[in-house]
Amino acid sequence: MTSNPTLDALQKLIEVVAQLRSPEGGCPWDLAQTQATLTPYIIEEAYEVVDAIKTADSSAICEELGDLLLQIVLQAQIASESNQFTLAEIAQGIGEKLIRRHPHVFGDLEVNSIEQVHQNWEQIKAREKGQTPEQTQQLSYKLEKYARTLPPLVAGMKISRKAADVGFEWDSIEGVWEKFHEELGEFHHALKHETPAEQQAELGDLLFVIINLARWYDLDPEAALHETNHRFVRRFSKLEQACDRPLSDYSVEELETIWQQIKRELAKRQEVESE
Repeated sequence: MTSNPTLDALQKLIEVVAQLRSPEGGCPWDLAQTQATLTPYIIEEAYEVVDAIKTADSSAICEELGDLLLQIVLQAQIASESNQFTLAEIAQGIGEKLIRRHPHVFGDLEVNSIEQVHQNWEQIKAREKGQTPEQTQQLSYKLEKYARTLPPLVAGMKISRKAADVGFEWDSIEGVWEKFHEELGEFHHALKHETPAEQQAELGDLLFVIINLARWYDLDPEAALHETNHRFVRRFSKLEQACDRPLSDYSVEELETIWQQIKRELAKRQEVESE
């Protein structure tokens, strides 16, 4: 029988992961992991795949997809050890789902637009989950899904937009700013007088209002924070290069002086490059 390189490579990966999880000669770190402890790595690897795609570097995309695939195989291996499910069941399940939800490809249904494809998908999905179309059309059903499954900044923007679309909205931007100052005051109060849980709740309220401010000004808070993170790292790299001894040997005032100088230099360089 002719060998299939893809299946052979996948089988090899499965065997490697099984060995890493083996009580006899396996890796202590891998053996210590659970489905729950690995969830941060799934998210991290997914973001690294997206970052690689943005660079259009095919070798980086291939490598990062491999790291993401490892997380799936690891989850399947751990689940199989307690007889929950196997990698085969994962693959079979998603294959059958795709066939069910694409009757216009694998059945006799005819569609004339992408919107029809989406509507059919949602109807089939609702039937599979035992839900009525009325339930799935409720806005709260969609908002809850956003809150549960999306990264918080993305979820916050989608939730606020959907709520605004049905009229749950401030009359003007002034109202949003008033809410911002109200939440900022409540956050300050919580930091002085409330429990850590209440402080975190107030911080969440403040962040949600900032997301709404971004929406009103047609700004992308996720992209903004993404750029700020990169900008900070660039400046911090320059800070390390400018220092001739460990950063801990400098005073806060000395580091701040160097930091501000670096900011001015980078800003001036950006002005020159943009001309």
